Amino acid sequence: MDARAARKERRVRMGHGKLRKFAENETFACLVQPDGREILADGYSTLRDHPLKGHWFEGSGAPIVLELGCGRGEYTVELARRHPDINYIGVDIKGARLWSGAKQATQEGLSNVRFLRTRIELITAFFAPGEISEIWLTFSDPQLGKENARLTSPLFLERYRQFLAPDGVVHLKTDSRFLHEYTKALCADNGLPILACTADLYSEHSHSGPHPEPHPSRQGVSPQRSRAVGDSLPSVSELALLGSGSAAGMTIQPEVYEVQTYYERMFLEQGYKITYMAFRPGGATPIVSPASFDKDYWRAAEGPRRTFSHR
Repeated sequence: MDARAARKERRVRMGHGKLRKFAENETFACLVQPDGREILADGYSTLRDHPLKGHWFEGSGAPIVLELGCGRGEYTVELARRHPDINYIGVDIKGARLWSGAKQATQEGLSNVRFLRTRIELITAFFAPGEISEIWLTFSDPQLGKENARLTSPLFLERYRQFLAPDGVVHLKTDSRFLHEYTKALCADNGLPILACTADLYSEHSHSGPHPEPHPSRQGVSPQRSRAVGDSLPSVSELALLGSGSAAGMTIQPEVYEVQTYYERMFLEQGYKITYMAFRPGGATPIVSPASFDKDYWRAAEGPRRTFSHR
């Protein structure tokens, strides 16, 4: 068999595999797959509410934590295993990826796990004000040239405000120094409390990456330096993974680095640094783009993106 025929056969096998997963997805009670056309029937500016909005875990009373762009769902499932008293929802648009997490949750009988297949731009159609306690963003696409597509952009943070609890927390874990520094500058410029922040989560394991020497920020603080801002810890759930005593002023609990995605492990094996920060986006003042962020510097520092998909 020549190379072209071999590639064609692989594509056919992959296609059959996806069809099998799509069919099995229909059997998973934990996986919600709404029709986007119904949500968008009145246009993007007036999304129609999904029936589950405000009713995801009826009678539970436990906090609900979202993972946006959850991919295969390994982060959502592992957190749910560790915290049966907290509810988790993983959100992604790729059904073949969600199949993995939904199947695992189904096989293990995890009643505190749901998955939602939808575009994140439509997220406000699914959750009521104050319904969500925390959001995890794990290895999101940094969208180097498209700020409004960035999951920590003012556009998305304003959406999160519509359903996050007043003291709700956003966790950002990424291999992208560009996205990390952008989000840190956005928090600083908008006065959003940063609860924990490190540019090298696994420094104790001597992981290193191809990042440049730090470039001084306009506030006079080195972007390389881990730091924490804010007087109190999040009280929204037991995933307030912050204590005291670290060089940054707070300790990031082991769970943050013990729970890893497939691509996170791959990045670590290749020597890339993993960053982490947690912040509160709540408030009524409109969030604006960070004027202090040196996008040209950090875009150059980012270098070429990985040759494999984040998801």
